[in-house]
Amino acid sequence: MATNTTNTKRPRSSLDKSIDLGMDQFGRFLRRAWIWLALLALVIWFFASGTTVAGIDPITAVGLLLQIMFAIFFVLVQFIAIFWFLGRPRLYWVMPGETGVTFEDYKGNPEVLESARRIVTLLQGVKEFQQMGGNPIRGLLLSGPPGTGKSYLAQCMSTEAGVPFAYASASSFKAMFMGMDVLMISNLYRKARRLAREYGGCVVFMDEIDAIGTARGANGPTMGMGGGMMGGMMGGGTGGLNQLLMEMDPPNIETGWFKKILRTLGLTHGRVQNEPVLTVGATNLPEALDQALLRPGRFDRQIHIAAPTDKYRPEVIEYYLHKIEHEPDISISALSARLVNYTPVAIKHVINEATIIAHFEGRQKVTYKDLIEAQDVHEYGLRQSSELTEIERRRLAYHEAGHTVASYYLMDRYFPAYVTIHMRGDVEGAAAFAHPRPKETVITHNREDILARIQVSLASRAAEELFLNTKLSGVTGDFQSATQQAALYIGAYGMDNTLASILAMQSTNGALGNIPRFSERVESLLQSQLNAVKQLFLEHSEALIAVAEALIEKDELVTEEIKTLIDNADARRVAQNLFGELTPLPSIDSGQNSNGNSEHNTSNGRAQGTGHLAEPHILNNTLPDGTLQFPMSSLNGSGFIETFDYPDNPESPAL
Repeated sequence: MATNTTNTKRPRSSLDKSIDLGMDQFGRFLRRAWIWLALLALVIWFFASGTTVAGIDPITAVGLLLQIMFAIFFVLVQFIAIFWFLGRPRLYWVMPGETGVTFEDYKGNPEVLESARRIVTLLQGVKEFQQMGGNPIRGLLLSGPPGTGKSYLAQCMSTEAGVPFAYASASSFKAMFMGMDVLMISNLYRKARRLAREYGGCVVFMDEIDAIGTARGANGPTMGMGGGMMGGMMGGGTGGLNQLLMEMDPPNIETGWFKKILRTLGLTHGRVQNEPVLTVGATNLPEALDQALLRPGRFDRQIHIAAPTDKYRPEVIEYYLHKIEHEPDISISALSARLVNYTPVAIKHVINEATIIAHFEGRQKVTYKDLIEAQDVHEYGLRQSSELTEIERRRLAYHEAGHTVASYYLMDRYFPAYVTIHMRGDVEGAAAFAHPRPKETVITHNREDILARIQVSLASRAAEELFLNTKLSGVTGDFQSATQQAALYIGAYGMDNTLASILAMQSTNGALGNIPRFSERVESLLQSQLNAVKQLFLEHSEALIAVAEALIEKDELVTEEIKTLIDNADARRVAQNLFGELTPLPSIDSGQNSNGNSEHNTSNGRAQGTGHLAEPHILNNTLPDGTLQFPMSSLNGSGFIETFDYPDNPESPAL
């Protein structure tokens, strides 16, 4: 019955499997390296026995060997020194605890901060996460405008995770010779994996990663520096990008040299463990990156970081304001309303600039006025005072007062304009300008908003005709702005019930030919808005005169001064309307005309004014279309004014 007995094999234990696998690896090593082992044994026998071979004894052989080794060493040192010098990227290593910034220091984007917290949690508990079957995040791409805090967030993540942090400028990997970028990226990740084994993780931050990660192909970099063979020799090609792709998603291979030796000798074996190295990239142009970088497994997460919104901007301002000595009565909400669309870096810069202003004025604390002045310096540059003649000061003042007063009454979502009749360093080509600031984040505009913008652009010409009784040449930019807004009003926004869009046509000529009476409708809209803003100035003539005369005296006016002047002028006008029947108005001097200048006044505004002006004279007759007809001067102005009317409009081209 023995033949019917089934032979059952005892199941092999894990120890047996490990021994068998080790013996197999050691056997393969002996089969591959037996010749080298034999040569090594022969050399040892030669030196140990003292035998002379071909007239060469062991001492002579050692001398020759040392000479050869010295020659090889001398050559290698030269090459190593050259490649070491050329292969140094702009790289800084920050060990745990050295950055000093944590998540408590990151303000203004709580949603972004929460995503960063989750990534750090996974980086800290990567072993537990892998035991659940999850794969650690390998890459995080931060995109957004400059100054939004992309590198700052990466430093916070490194500190919170308690792991080393490498800051690298991606442009520094672009080397002169071919292959150097590959070598630098390989060395970077080799060190990052070594530190990850020691600290449990590592963060590699690459700033401006688009410098090496630009899309390959027809629109991407090919050979560089002239193309062809020379281009490849001189550092062209996409080797750096290819190496980065491999390092971010490496194969399961052993990278430690000690384990490599043990694995070669068959003394260790097992599954290779990939070290948790998190690559964080920052760019302003995420659309320019190669698609292979953006796939899952490399940049697993993509976070867009924008400037703080109206809700979270105050906490950024408060954070940086508490780092300096300042007056306690500074309103955070008022300051936040002035700093709309400011990034955290820009806010920090304005507060530091205010500290500089206070220091050089001999004060120990920063005031609200210092912050306003610092913002003006940040946006407009340094003041460049110029010696203006009396006539130029008056022309510039009334021109800009028109923009200022019109924006005050028509643009309720904006602060009264900062206005000056002097040049500022960062506003090139503008002899004078008025610049309203938004009170809140402005995203959309309705019909009334667009019409208001057109009226504010045309307000300079209205003020010139009504109060200086002339027309000046400095309205070129204003007319361009108004015409663009009117064209968009009719041909893009559909606010006069036109659905055809000029944006879908090849050129303006196409728009003129396809939209019925396009030019006539634009001109009609501009004329109607010019008459509307003239009517506004007739109702608030004292306000415009007050602003213009104050501007002549002070050269520039800020928001609070403008508001005070206009409110006081409106109060006087209301009082005159209420008590006009009981209180006789002052008589009008016959030597004074509609430009507000007394004694021997002419229409060019040369003489000194008293600051008081009779209501501009309007002819009794009207035009056939019902619009008012205004008096025109026979004199032409010769002044030149360029104005900076608005902040950039997100819905239309920059004006």
